[in-house]
Amino acid sequence: MARKRHTPEQVINKLREAEVAIAEGSTVAEAARRIGVTERTFCRWRSEYGGLRIDQARHLKRLKLENSRLKRAVVDLTLDNQILREASEGNF
Repeated sequence: MARKRHTPEQVINKLREAEVAIAEGSTVAEAARRIGVTERTFCRWRSEYGGLRIDQARHLKRLKLENSRLKRAVVDLTLDNQILREASEGNF
């Protein structure tokens, strides 16, 4: 079964729906089932996106993508630097 990826906007809307259900007296498990995710996913989403507005979630997503791109660039440059250092010392 293929996993469905939710956009940050969908996650925030589902969290709002679940919070309304919890406020009405449902348990966390029932609220998670109502929005169609597991209880663990609901808790993870709540810790990551809880209290964010949709524009903040979009900004967070962009920052995470940029951060991963920069980390890959640092790894590549570090590897190149190590290779050049070894080559200059004559340790092939």
